[in-house]
Amino acid sequence: MSDNVRTYTGEHADETEQETTDDEEERLVCPECGGQLATDTEHGETVCADCGLVVEEGEIDRGPEWRAFDASEKDEKSRVGAPTTNMMHDKGLSTNIGWQDKDAYGNSLSSRQREKMQRLRTWNERFRTRDSKERNLKQALGEIDRMASALGLPDNVRETASVIYRRALDEDLLPGRSIEGVSTSSLYAAARQAGTPRSLDEIANVSRVEKDEIARTYRYIVRELKLEIKPADPESYVPRFASDLDLSEEAERRARQLLSTAKEQGVHSGKSPVGLAAAAVYAASLLTNEKVTQSEVSEVANISEVTIRNRYHELLEAEEEIAMP
Repeated sequence: MSDNVRTYTGEHADETEQETTDDEEERLVCPECGGQLATDTEHGETVCADCGLVVEEGEIDRGPEWRAFDASEKDEKSRVGAPTTNMMHDKGLSTNIGWQDKDAYGNSLSSRQREKMQRLRTWNERFRTRDSKERNLKQALGEIDRMASALGLPDNVRETASVIYRRALDEDLLPGRSIEGVSTSSLYAAARQAGTPRSLDEIANVSRVEKDEIARTYRYIVRELKLEIKPADPESYVPRFASDLDLSEEAERRARQLLSTAKEQGVHSGKSPVGLAAAAVYAASLLTNEKVTQSEVSEVANISEVTIRNRYHELLEAEEEIAMP
């Protein structure tokens, strides 16, 4: 009896295996012409490469929703774990222990467990920096992040500033200079490169070092790293000043026209771009009947009222010369 059962089971397994093989072959070849099938992931279809018959459609695409055209773009868009970033000294590859004293279910930890987690956080912070160079980098990147937040600068500027500081550290430009001075200069250079410049006075207000040291260190870094930074364009300051003063788009457009005329007349040569932008915004507000005071513009632009008055007259004179036949 047992032999008969074993025999029956073996025959049944052979038949099942044969049916599975046949099904696989049917799925691999076209049912019409017997040609080879190809999967079109873009349209979610399985088609015959020979006759073009659509065998299956509406397939589920289990790949990512984004497309990448080269290896670097693929690495950048991949979301397997947190993305790497130059804004952290270890590029975000180390472990972070959250500050919340809660477990996976959201329940508060006991006092003994809280003490244990605090000790783990302390040791984790110590292990994240292996030597003095990494401690230096961690402090500098923290300064860059703090100042960028205070100045309202976007992430791309912070990333660029972090790269500039890393280059300065790798090329041994820090001896004899403070960490705060080099990090501030890196942020100042990155903001100008990105077309979202901040004046030296604004940078100095949020920095821990003096304005003269920032300017001196900035010139040194730009020269040694051979950074290509164009002179600041007065028009790049106009949107921020106009936004802070709640001016209309018409006033902002008029300010740009005044600065464009000043460039044609050569008035901008040798003048502070911040002063020219502030004067243009002030003049535009008067011309469009959106009157703001010189003191308000002075506070927003962080520049003296005397400078605004002087540049204001120069801009209007340049406008009049263009208008004259």
